[in-house]
Amino acid sequence: MSDRDPSDDSEDPNAEVQYHIEVGSDDVADTVLLPGNPERVDKVTALWDDHEEVGQHREYRTATGEYDGEPLSVTSTGIGSPSAAIAVEELARVGADTFIRVGSCGAIQEGMEVGDLVITSGAVRQEGTSKEYVREDYPAATDHEVVSALVAAAERLGYDYHVGITMSADSFYAGQGRPGFEGFEAAGSDALVEELREANVKNIEMEAAAIATIANVYGLRAGAVCTVYANRVTGEFRTEGESRAAECASLAAALLARMDEVKREAGVDRWHAGLSLE
Repeated sequence: MSDRDPSDDSEDPNAEVQYHIEVGSDDVADTVLLPGNPERVDKVTALWDDHEEVGQHREYRTATGEYDGEPLSVTSTGIGSPSAAIAVEELARVGADTFIRVGSCGAIQEGMEVGDLVITSGAVRQEGTSKEYVREDYPAATDHEVVSALVAAAERLGYDYHVGITMSADSFYAGQGRPGFEGFEAAGSDALVEELREANVKNIEMEAAAIATIANVYGLRAGAVCTVYANRVTGEFRTEGESRAAECASLAAALLARMDEVKREAGVDRWHAGLSLE
């Protein structure tokens, strides 16, 4: 674990130990999984070969270890895009270049069952954080290599999954079409889910759009996989299959490492269908 002098309140982005997440360049792997809840760090690392906790400060808890023989890190981000953006910023500054959001979501299409996985191919930027980085019509596209690795992982694990567009909101209640305190309804919130559903958006969560946008701006790789906890169309809700997203993301990280090795051997910069992981 990196040692941070409590008397050092510097917010210098070039500091060896990052201000919020309290990790340095020797603490994290190239690929980092990003759950929201700090308690999920234990659930993620329970799937790994081994791990060591390397940092904990505020909502940010980081561990580094190995999965299937490949180095891997996990950092909790807390709820929402502002804190997730801080994690991506500071992890990138200490050498991470691939980020996979791991979490839970609400599905808004029929045929999506509680416990299914949703792999984000792109996101509606309904959150405000990414707008601080780039104009609003810039797409929140996930990296095709990360998406390919997540799909391959879900297939190998035998989990039911869906690939498509995610909406990331800043508010759990009014911003996702739920009533607020004493039944408060924000303007247009009653029609939000139906409008998104008709546009073939698959799910709603709170971080993927910002993570994908920031990664693209910086030339990094990012993706997201979430377990469905609720289907907003059918009214189902169960906290079921929580570990599936973590297992899928961990295996995807190992597959990405293999993809990178194959690319180097083939002398190419990007993964494509003509290459093989076998």
